Amino acid sequence: MTNIFSFIDVTHCIVTRLFAYVGPRIANPAVIAVVCLTVQGCSIIDLIGGSFHRSPTKALSPEAQELVDGAFKGVQPGELRDFHTHVVGLGSARCDAWVNPKMLTWTHPLKRIEALVYLSAAGVENEENADAEYQARLVDLIKAMPNRGKFHLLAFDWHFDARHGRKAEDSTFYVANECVYELANDHRYREIFVPVVSVHPYRSDAVKALERWAKKGVKYVKWLPNAQGMDAGDPAIDEYYKTMIRNNLILITHVGEEKAVEAEEGQTLGNPLCFRRPLDMGVKVIMAHAASLGKNADLDSPASGRREWNFELFVRLMKEERYQGNLFGEISAMTQHNRLTERPKEDAPLVQLFRRDDLREMLKTRFVNGSDYPLPAINILIRTKTLVELGLITAKERTALNEIYRRNPLEFDYVVKRTLRLPPTGEAVGDRNPTRERNIRLPDELFRMPPGLEKPYPPDLIERLNDPNFMEGLSKIRCRR
Repeated sequence: MTNIFSFIDVTHCIVTRLFAYVGPRIANPAVIAVVCLTVQGCSIIDLIGGSFHRSPTKALSPEAQELVDGAFKGVQPGELRDFHTHVVGLGSARCDAWVNPKMLTWTHPLKRIEALVYLSAAGVENEENADAEYQARLVDLIKAMPNRGKFHLLAFDWHFDARHGRKAEDSTFYVANECVYELANDHRYREIFVPVVSVHPYRSDAVKALERWAKKGVKYVKWLPNAQGMDAGDPAIDEYYKTMIRNNLILITHVGEEKAVEAEEGQTLGNPLCFRRPLDMGVKVIMAHAASLGKNADLDSPASGRREWNFELFVRLMKEERYQGNLFGEISAMTQHNRLTERPKEDAPLVQLFRRDDLREMLKTRFVNGSDYPLPAINILIRTKTLVELGLITAKERTALNEIYRRNPLEFDYVVKRTLRLPPTGEAVGDRNPTRERNIRLPDELFRMPPGLEKPYPPDLIERLNDPNFMEGLSKIRCRR
């Protein structure tokens, strides 16, 4: 997830445009903060957060409906997968959820506004009933999508230190594993939700917890190292990784910079190279966002002192033959404005997925889709104009996509990815070969379950975990300062 207030350096929109009706738009968070401090029930929060009131089943124009219909060609009913769907709450329902008190008090105005923006985006109108309204809105958005598939609901564990101590003060939010498991197994939602538990490896009961959830049929575990404080290269958690392999568990982890939570001192833990040790061991790892934000040290050459783009470090791992069977990328948030504009447009990670032959081939078997909901519902993060400027959609498509966005931002997240192409039909390619690059799209396979992802770990790998020589040969990279 991405902190809206990190946008101050790139969101210098003229104040006079704040109230202009331009579809998905961007505004100055500093101005919003000042205004909202003095206005109760501030409508600008809804302007930035979303506050969607249209029915997600409202009829679309023919142009917009054509994009929706086209998006599901090649992806059959039930095949669509979203590996990155958040469920959050304030603990106001059966779900055991918590947010840091800083988010709930005007003593910390920016944190409070941030929380209000998230609630607005998620369609929550009554804070005292936030959990139930969030869940109901998410279900409505999913069920309104044609040919919907399965959405992986993410639990989120507390921050722990290496001495097994829970650090509530360093946690931004918490969602219990029981919460996502019960939702996914509710008879009303079994066809749309997949539970993803979050078990911190520094918990004293981590191994037992993994075994318990695996016996219940859970297949995925969620980490956000920058925020939760785990060093993926720490040999102290080798038994945790062995337990994952023995129980056919798959790790979904954030990589790259993280701005949605208290992570200023933990950005090094989001370095993709931190994960060499579990990858060497054979753990299946899905790297969220394809590390498409920020820089980190090149830990493969520490003496050089070089800092590289996290995306380039991620690509380095993806290109290594030894990781072809157990390393996967995930594309959530890659269409957001900040990830498209942090670098020159030709180097934007999303653009590289289209332009580079080596990455395009991987998209068919080694990447998965994710929305990072509720982020697609936060207006300030979505700028379809940027996609036009990058040559990935046409101005006409932008108009239709904005209409879809206002109806159903979760559906929009999927349709916009299916609409992207390089270059747009009928537009010039410049000096590049127009035949070779016309209509390059994200492949159908990316939006389905990739082959082999849930296949059990091979017996010979499990046997090697008992070999001291094998364990001694694992990466020694450590990421904690």
